[in-house]
Amino acid sequence: MEKRSNLKWWLHFLWFCVLFCVSFGEVRYVLPEEMQRGSVIGNVARDLGLGVTELDARRARVVAEGTSQLCELDTASGNLLISQRIDREELCAQASVCTLQYQLLLEDPLQAYSLVLDIADINDNTPVFATGEIQLDLVESTVLGRRFPLESAHDPDLGTNSVREYKLSPNDHFALEMSTQINGNAYPELVLKKPLDREAKAEHVLKINGIDGGNPVRSGTASIHVRVLDANDNVPVFSQRVYKASVPENSAIGTVIATLNATDSDEGVYGDITYSFSHLSDKMGGVIEINPLSGEVRVAGLIDYEEASTHELDVQAKDGGGQASHCKLIVDVIDVNDNKPVIEIKSASPNVAEDSKPGTMVALMNVYDLDTGSSGRVTCTISDNVPFKFVSEVKNYYMLVTDGILDREFQPEYNITITATDAGSPSLSSVKVLTIMVNDINDNPPTFTQSKYDANILENQPVGTFVMKVNAEDIDEGSNSKILYQISRDTNSEVSSFLRINSETGELFTSRLFDYEQLVHFQIKVTARDGGGPPLSTTCTVNVFIKDQNDNTPVVLYPVQTTGFIAEDMVPVEAPRGYLVTKVVAVDADSGHNAWLSYRIIRATRPNLFIVGLHTGEIRTVRAFMDDDEPKHTVTVLVTDNGPESLSATVTVSIAIGDGLPVLNELFEFADESQDNDNLTLYLIIALAAVSSLFILLISGVFYFKLCRRGYVYRSTAASLPVFPTAYCTPSFTDISRCGTLLKDERYDSFLTTGSWRGDFRFSSNTDTDTLKKRSAAYQKSTLRRASTDRATLKVRVGAPYIWSNENRP
Repeated sequence: MEKRSNLKWWLHFLWFCVLFCVSFGEVRYVLPEEMQRGSVIGNVARDLGLGVTELDARRARVVAEGTSQLCELDTASGNLLISQRIDREELCAQASVCTLQYQLLLEDPLQAYSLVLDIADINDNTPVFATGEIQLDLVESTVLGRRFPLESAHDPDLGTNSVREYKLSPNDHFALEMSTQINGNAYPELVLKKPLDREAKAEHVLKINGIDGGNPVRSGTASIHVRVLDANDNVPVFSQRVYKASVPENSAIGTVIATLNATDSDEGVYGDITYSFSHLSDKMGGVIEINPLSGEVRVAGLIDYEEASTHELDVQAKDGGGQASHCKLIVDVIDVNDNKPVIEIKSASPNVAEDSKPGTMVALMNVYDLDTGSSGRVTCTISDNVPFKFVSEVKNYYMLVTDGILDREFQPEYNITITATDAGSPSLSSVKVLTIMVNDINDNPPTFTQSKYDANILENQPVGTFVMKVNAEDIDEGSNSKILYQISRDTNSEVSSFLRINSETGELFTSRLFDYEQLVHFQIKVTARDGGGPPLSTTCTVNVFIKDQNDNTPVVLYPVQTTGFIAEDMVPVEAPRGYLVTKVVAVDADSGHNAWLSYRIIRATRPNLFIVGLHTGEIRTVRAFMDDDEPKHTVTVLVTDNGPESLSATVTVSIAIGDGLPVLNELFEFADESQDNDNLTLYLIIALAAVSSLFILLISGVFYFKLCRRGYVYRSTAASLPVFPTAYCTPSFTDISRCGTLLKDERYDSFLTTGSWRGDFRFSSNTDTDTLKKRSAAYQKSTLRRASTDRATLKVRVGAPYIWSNENRP
């Protein structure tokens, strides 16, 4: 009850007299010990200028520095509350100043404030004598005024709350006086005031009270039993009233601290001295011991400077007659660097975004050393070559912040080695590894393995045919690296429908049938877009080339075949061998080898009378006509293309032998040329190979420049029109549209097939289709007459049916 009233008095007093200061992020409070749990120390929010709502929002908490958690924060009110019993004597022993260090941490964003609690002493301990009964043996010859030191009462309190006076119970022989040691400590002495007479009274029982200066006062009592002995008139005498010694902490067991010396002038048993400690606390009981015979004080256990830097011991020397004297032994503990720095992670973010700005806080650490002096000064460093550094704004607190640009693709994880080293000799250090993961952001666009892709596909392939696969990569991770493919919006709206793409795999498939004769090449753009926010994208170009198939049958242009009527070609009866009778003209809408045409006679009225040029289609006489030859002949010519699976067409040629027609020299082929036909064929093949090589180079160059100018070319929709294969064209007729048709130009140079210099047909264009038809009919009726006077030519018009006509018709 007395303790509670004392605590209540302190609460009322210190509540109105609490001192705090806020400077450099520190708040100091003074509070008495033994406050009840839940008692308010102070309002931290108000004293630091913080809003109460900030405490919850920023996840405020109070953490201890090297001590147990004795207080807590009420975030609802901002008050700092007592959470456990605070006993100043247990925390700070006999230290004159008892200070506890805490930190108020605000985590979002990170901020630290220092909280210092000064614990004030209250009178909560009663003075206690080491033994409840003090034994004194005095000889009856003891002189008056002799002083006998007594053990002091021990009171853990400080200042006025410690022992202030002693009182002795009333008696006739003894009085109590106070004496002061060199260090200023007072202790009681029993003074003999009246001679002792063992025969009159052999034992005296006294009471001594130790009284402190608290309010209310507290006191402890011990009994003094004085036995009166026969004459042992000398007591042990120490060589010093106070002994001082020093010992390094962590000294080995058995290390001699000091040697005490006391002498007694008596002889025999009265001169034998034994040493002992008068009062030894529980903590020191196993740390220091004294040899009872030699007086050597040795180390018996672990001496720790951090627990106590000084020890004050009472030593008693007693002779065999019971006489005793006392002295003080003061042991100073020398600090050595025996404590490694302590690294405590108070708050840490295991992940940091790679786009974090320099100076972004990653972790908060408390680094301290329990040693003192230079051994307690700590230097904190981190591993080299990492984009982080330490910033310290509060003592012993270090903030780990970013110090450069982070790039997850370059280094996704940092194992930061934190090293704390003290300044002791030799220095001690502690190491802690902090792992920081770098979070990915979408800072890298997808990248195609090729900026341009070329694909080839045969015409007439079914819808859904696989064309090719484009591939893009993204060095980001997670959703930032997930790539979706799509046809770019930059692609022409008509062309974009030609293909479809699998958005996940990048595979391209056809969406329609392709016809080489209408479309040779087109270009699309494919966009790869990642799944970041905002997404990033890259575009590549896909060139699709349609490859020709042999899907067009040769079309015979001349002679014109009409139902029920075949025009006759006239030949003079005097025509010699090799005379040009007529020419079969055919075309194939395919290209390349598929459009190369071959001619051969499959049926004739006279088998050995006419021959057709294999590649020219020219029908010539094999021999001169005889009298028994029929006047009219029918020759069936098979026209075959050069495709893998060749296609063919047949044409019937009607030839009439006319009497009286002139023989034209320019239609005559000399006999020596026919004799050397085999050699000529070889020469033609070599020449054709050379011209074809040059032609391919020319086509490639024109194709390249045309591709640069436009992505694709459409063919005329007049699919029924026959076309001339490029293999038969001179350079001036090169199909630069790559579509297999002639250019829409009103003027063309002469076009002669191989070996037809004597009588070939010329192509031209005409805008009047009806006129062309009329000319064709007139030509069919008067072929013979026109062959003798004019050179036959053939004209075609691009975009209209091909019609044969005569250039010099009357």
